[in-house]
Amino acid sequence: MGRITGFVAAIVIVAASVGLAMLLISLAPEPESRELPPQIPFALTGTITSSPGAIPVFGSGTVRPAREVNVAPQVGGKVSSVHSAFVSGGRVEAGQTLFEIEDEDYRYRVEVAMADVAARQVALLEAEEQAEIAADEYENFARRQADDSLAEPSSLTLRQPQLQAAEAALARDEARLAEARLALSRTEITAPFDGYVRVESVDAGQIVAPGQVVGSLFAADAAEILVSLPDSDAALIPGLWELRAGDDSRQVAARVIAEYGEQSFTWNGYVDRAEVSVDSQTRTVDVVIRVPDPFTAGSPVNGSAAGGNPPLLVGEYVDVEIEGVVMANIYRIPRAALQAGNEVWVVDSGGTVGIVPVRIFQRADDEAYVTGSLQAGQPVITGGVQFAIDGMRVLTEAEPL
Repeated sequence: MGRITGFVAAIVIVAASVGLAMLLISLAPEPESRELPPQIPFALTGTITSSPGAIPVFGSGTVRPAREVNVAPQVGGKVSSVHSAFVSGGRVEAGQTLFEIEDEDYRYRVEVAMADVAARQVALLEAEEQAEIAADEYENFARRQADDSLAEPSSLTLRQPQLQAAEAALARDEARLAEARLALSRTEITAPFDGYVRVESVDAGQIVAPGQVVGSLFAADAAEILVSLPDSDAALIPGLWELRAGDDSRQVAARVIAEYGEQSFTWNGYVDRAEVSVDSQTRTVDVVIRVPDPFTAGSPVNGSAAGGNPPLLVGEYVDVEIEGVVMANIYRIPRAALQAGNEVWVVDSGGTVGIVPVRIFQRADDEAYVTGSLQAGQPVITGGVQFAIDGMRVLTEAEPL
């Protein structure tokens, strides 16, 4: 009995709870109904900037010397001395002695050649005297004969061949003397221009042969960077194909940027020329940038370097910014704003999207230079929206949700 009574009591309690819940629900007030807000996408935007002036052309390349020569003696012998500056990385000046070869043998050759010349000069004087005597003798003979039919004297009679032979022998020995003196002067090997020693491999006491390469120098007055550009970028360089190597009257300015440590440094240069062939592998045009005085300290981009400002080092990989053609109606936009089909999506003050076709002139790392029906300061969509149509509504950072 007790078990049945407990079961009945549990049922009564459950039923009472259900009834009380239903009563409370029925007495609760009706919730207010609200319409859901429209689903307007949120767009990330950048700003269009008017950028009249030169369109920059960006490239990169490796610094190389404008001039470089191998150092080799023109005469052989034992090296007697080497200048202290003739070491890898050493700075040398035009006409400065790099090393010397023992010159005793060459001095002896000069003295022998001088003696030969002196002997030939005496022989020439004798030949001239003999020729004069022969001419006088023939003249006296002709006067005694008093015969108008007397034949003209032969050159041998007047000793002209002997005189010419003496003159030729003297000229030959004088040439040998000049050659000996030239060889003597070449025992001193000098720098052809102001520059730096790239490598050297010669020491005092070493035997060197004519033409043996013992080092190399590169000029300090200029450096070059070979920049490979697609033809679309090369077309932005004004007068590129009229430029002539070494012609300073027409210059297209360029800026060279190199990293050194944690800092960037710049040097001023110019477009010197373009190579009149297309690279068969990359299909690009090679443009040569020339930097005068590259071994002077570069200018820091921001602040100053703790260890001092470095020179533009040969072999360094650098970025180049060339001053391209000047245009009036050019705009700079974030590169992320470029859409497929050369379009950008602009946003007006009411948050309405407009699709604007543009012509792209240049793409940089984070920016692009374009022309089209744009306005400076106008927002342009850079992200957050996958597709857009004219008149579409979007929310931006300037328009909160």
